[in-house]
Amino acid sequence: MRASRLVSLLLLLQTRGRMTAQELADRLEVSVRTIYRDVESLHTAGIPLYGDAGPKGGYQLLDGYRTRLTGLTTDEAESLFLAGLPGPAAELGLAAVVTAAQLKLMAALPVELRDRAGRVQERFHLDAPTWYRDPQPVTHLPAVADAVWNERVLEVSYRRWKAPQEVERRLEPYGLVVKAGLWYLVARSGDQVRTYRVSQILSLHPLPERFTRPGDFDLAAYWQAYLAEFEARLRWGEAVVRLSPQGMRLLANLMTPGVVAAAKETAQPPDGEGWTRVTVPIESIDHATGEFLRLGTDVEVLAPAELRERIAATAGELTRRYG
Repeated sequence: MRASRLVSLLLLLQTRGRMTAQELADRLEVSVRTIYRDVESLHTAGIPLYGDAGPKGGYQLLDGYRTRLTGLTTDEAESLFLAGLPGPAAELGLAAVVTAAQLKLMAALPVELRDRAGRVQERFHLDAPTWYRDPQPVTHLPAVADAVWNERVLEVSYRRWKAPQEVERRLEPYGLVVKAGLWYLVARSGDQVRTYRVSQILSLHPLPERFTRPGDFDLAAYWQAYLAEFEARLRWGEAVVRLSPQGMRLLANLMTPGVVAAAKETAQPPDGEGWTRVTVPIESIDHATGEFLRLGTDVEVLAPAELRERIAATAGELTRRYG
């Protein structure tokens, strides 16, 4: 375990350059004291590694030094062939590149690892998009990816949901995210970083102007914060409902994880009829009406009154239509 960590530390410094002891500790999930001991061990082994003190200090390999370590463990070799995303790679125009890289890696592996890695491809397939969704054309994705990589400013015509629907934007593209088969561009527009669906870009014009991507911008951290904010914006209020035993079971299959979690957290002891009272978040009256109607007779909405009245009116209309 320690030998593997020493190799990882060495490769981190080789690929990332100067790193502080705290950064290394965070990346390797150990204490700073452990990093100090590991660095001393690498010194003893003759690795040309030195450190500087101060706010801009850190550990760094001597310029020009590169390790010749090329070994892969069985698990590492297998994971590389699980990490590929053939669909997104093809949309980025990189399908041939990914295939060529996997062929070169396969040829370089020892026979025993080659056989294990080959079986991974035969037995596992990743299909990222969700069910019942037609693929959306992403005509401008390669140009967007090029701008992200080369830090080039873009002028785009973009279709959004609110009026005016078609807008012009000047973007500094920071990164791309693919979620459930959909591509999203994270870019600075004016003084704010925003998220844009790539399929909604109507036209695109790369400018000769370049920008400098902030060194401390963390795409993964931004995306997690964006998802949390998006989820919070969706929730308009709360509803108090009674659920039959069957309704509680159906909830997990018909509602979002946030609603299911809220129901479990707020569930009161079953009443005399075996029904459970819960409080769950709702997006809007219209949306909640459709969601709760999916549960049929296994749910009774108690509050808010507007939602209860809307469901009663819908049930009455259905009775008249089918009665």
